Amino acid sequence: MKAAIVPQYGTPDVIKIEDRPIPKPSSKEVLVQIHASVVTTGDWRLRAAAYPRGLKLVGRMVSGIFKPRHKIPGVTFSGIVVAVGSEVTRFAKGDPVFGVANKGGHAEYIAVVEDSAIAVKPAEIDFAQAAALPFGAATAYHFLKRMGRVQPGEKVLVTGASGGVGHLAVQMAKALGAEVTGVASARNDAFVKELGADHMIAYETTDPLSQGPVYDAIFDTIGLFDFAKARKILRKGGRLLVTEGAWREVFQMMVPWRQNGHRIKFGVSEPDAAELEELAAMSKGGLLRPVIEARFPLDEISEAHRAVETRRRRGVIALNIRDQELSSVAA
Repeated sequence: MKAAIVPQYGTPDVIKIEDRPIPKPSSKEVLVQIHASVVTTGDWRLRAAAYPRGLKLVGRMVSGIFKPRHKIPGVTFSGIVVAVGSEVTRFAKGDPVFGVANKGGHAEYIAVVEDSAIAVKPAEIDFAQAAALPFGAATAYHFLKRMGRVQPGEKVLVTGASGGVGHLAVQMAKALGAEVTGVASARNDAFVKELGADHMIAYETTDPLSQGPVYDAIFDTIGLFDFAKARKILRKGGRLLVTEGAWREVFQMMVPWRQNGHRIKFGVSEPDAAELEELAAMSKGGLLRPVIEARFPLDEISEAHRAVETRRRRGVIALNIRDQELSSVAA
């Protein structure tokens, strides 16, 4: 099978396409022929060793001191089950599925345990959109529903509202019944509102911090605010939810901010099968619609990484692994 390989840390040009053996599923595994995956912010950070501030040493210890520990990158996938182990009961050959793994998604095949984070793909979305669910939608679910406990009627601010996580966070917050304000470039005003945002702030012309205590929760998907700044626009009991935390945020989480009851929360989204099934149901019901900005073939994965590194996009950058899944770039 063809697989993307990251033999060393560096620019997108270090990524190579090589032939690797097709995995053989164990008795409790399913073998998935991958149709699509996505390139995430985490993928380019791991490839470039570009970790958030203060976490470079920790990042290297986890992913490899001198070179990447996992040679085949990619944490999400969608495709067709082509073989099942003798003890597998949840899936059958021919099932369309999507899921998340800690490695191996940027290849033509992947073997995963049936009880891991894998679920049946909704018929209402294509394979690339399904591969985006365990990334952007699961992250939004984790931060807004589980950590932020957003309630109907609350006011939520989403930064990076047009991005891979942000555009699904807008939809997730609306599904939870919140009044949503998105922060993005002025050129994305119509796009963010089409996602369901009630209000849009163009960061080029308006400072989101100029509004006073307005929001019950801020989901900062791009590291726009530190806690001291965010507290200025949080209501009593407000929460700052951040996807990129460092030692400062760890300390701030441990300190009880008694004044106004403000809290900062960050962590890592690790969806399970039940959560993926819930996201699939939301997609079937029209509550979640992953947007694919561009689709690259596996052979052009370096270009996909460059697109992700810009951090200025509408939706997700996808990899179309199977030829029949290829289509022209779509905005």
